[in-house]
Amino acid sequence: MIRTTLSMLCCALVGGAALAQTAGTYTVKHLTPEAAVKAADAALQDCRRRGYQVAVAVVDRSGVAQALVRDRIAGPHTPNTAIDKAWTAVSFRTDTLELARLTQPGQPSAGIRHLPRFVGVGGGVQIQAGGTLVGGIGVSGAPTGEADDACAKAGIAAIRDDIEL
Repeated sequence: MIRTTLSMLCCALVGGAALAQTAGTYTVKHLTPEAAVKAADAALQDCRRRGYQVAVAVVDRSGVAQALVRDRIAGPHTPNTAIDKAWTAVSFRTDTLELARLTQPGQPSAGIRHLPRFVGVGGGVQIQAGGTLVGGIGVSGAPTGEADDACAKAGIAAIRDDIEL
């Protein structure tokens, strides 16, 4: 009797879980193009106030570029680097300043530095809304990764009220 009851309970739990997983779609949140442009512009303006010429990129939750702006004399490498910093933050779901630390030579994750598009310096920051990843922002061109990171965070701060759930 107890074994039968346990078997029925297990079947009900597994069956319920199976039903919950059989849906063919799911809902996700995405940044609007307007929010991406607003974040990129705010990050650019913050870097300008600090005296830095940079490129800023915002990518969606899949790592695809939504917005890109390059200041007048930012280096020619900065647009691609900004995109790849944002892509790295989204792809690994970790800000690049933290990834820089985690992927140093001798660390268990050091090998990911050899992957295409991986940028292991600061300036790539996840954009989250209500605990959900909705995109990433990358800044390239300031004198340090920490400075790029600060400008990226200023870009996110500019859209915080727009994206909170």
